[in-house]
Amino acid sequence: VQLQAFGGGLVQAGGSLRLSCAASELTLNRYIMGWFRQAPGKEREFVAAISWIGGTTYYADSVKGRFTISRDNAKNTAYLQMNSLKPEDTAVYYCAASSGLSGLRNQRTYDYWGQGTLVTVSS
Repeated sequence: VQLQAFGGGLVQAGGSLRLSCAASELTLNRYIMGWFRQAPGKEREFVAAISWIGGTTYYADSVKGRFTISRDNAKNTAYLQMNSLKPEDTAVYYCAASSGLSGLRNQRTYDYWGQGTLVTVSS
């Protein structure tokens, strides 16, 4: 089972990036998908999560209104659209899959993790 996150890069403040999370040997429509991030010297933190069929989304307060999580189960892929990026959004972003029904903001809920993709936002 493998999740692969990609789409990170260097962007100026105010810019946008879209991260993707593709799965192999895992049918994502059976899992809640989440995105987490870890900034240098900080703990990994919750960013966003989306329900099995995409009807419900959850966001950290720090990204609400700027980031949008989505999924395309036909492509077995989840996305994180990041707009109005700020330097404080700089981090390694990880996607994860959870078979659970609750505690989606808690990384311990997640069963599978991608390797992370680096997002750097310059001021």
